[in-house]
Amino acid sequence: MMISQHDRISGGFWGALVGDALGVPVEFTARDERKRDPVVGMRAFGTHHQPAGTWSDDSSLLLCTMESLCAGFDPVDIGSRFIRWLDEGYWTPYGEVFDCGIATQQAIARLRRGVDPESAGGAGERDNGNGSLMRILPVACYFADAPTATLLDAAHRVSAVTHRHPRSQMACGMACLVAQALMQGQCIEGAYRSAITEAATVYTALPFAAERTHFVRVLDGQLADVPESDISGDGYVVHTLEASLWCLLTTSSFEEAVLKAVNLGDDADTTGCVTGGLAGLAYGVDAIPLPWRECLARAGDIAASLQRFTEACASPVTVDRQSK
Repeated sequence: MMISQHDRISGGFWGALVGDALGVPVEFTARDERKRDPVVGMRAFGTHHQPAGTWSDDSSLLLCTMESLCAGFDPVDIGSRFIRWLDEGYWTPYGEVFDCGIATQQAIARLRRGVDPESAGGAGERDNGNGSLMRILPVACYFADAPTATLLDAAHRVSAVTHRHPRSQMACGMACLVAQALMQGQCIEGAYRSAITEAATVYTALPFAAERTHFVRVLDGQLADVPESDISGDGYVVHTLEASLWCLLTTSSFEEAVLKAVNLGDDADTTGCVTGGLAGLAYGVDAIPLPWRECLARAGDIAASLQRFTEACASPVTVDRQSK
């Protein structure tokens, strides 16, 4: 069955938010606990004591990015929305922030001091958490029809707002390459193969060439053969990319993929968010259980913002779209 670009974009965003909300109640729990008590649907309370359907900082920053892109590509505007999120509760489920990664918090503090957004993110070895990967989906959708170089430049620049290390930028770029191929209608395996081929061409120069050794399991094309015991659900950006792609490659439906991701444990909301976004692009919005979508906090506001975004994505790609 053919899936329209509109339905893929809608699937990606609803999928990311659903994956996040499924994982919020069990964030930081061990995989053994998830095997004894697996997540099979929306839960209430748990780790953060929130109602069922509550999404985390992952979705908040994703929605901030999406809302910003409705008016064009502008890292300054993206950074200002991140400040509003942390300081004012902008694009939060219930008006306040209940979780924020350390690297993201430090980057936003730099943004407040007037640091250029593309220099605000930490660039040290220890600044490679998954905080930019979890929110990169809007960039992939917005630039899906653009040349690969344009897509990756935007992905790297948006990552740098909170995570400036080349490894984090490359992880975002890899996710965007997979997403772009899915948006073009390729099957999951084909999209993964296409992303590997593109990466072999575009990530050959420094600083990214030096980071390729960290992505061996993604780039060797054998990720689906890795046993679950060797897949980590922690917050390291490379592990999150691996886990999300692995869940996508080893399942055959949206529901199966996102539940597999959440039940890896540990940083369950982020693995669920990244997996859900890619799975939503692959299977389309109709593959996401309607009760899960309807359970999400602020579902009406999300739908309205998503409509504006899909309209923005439908406009022709121009130079102005790369930088305001």
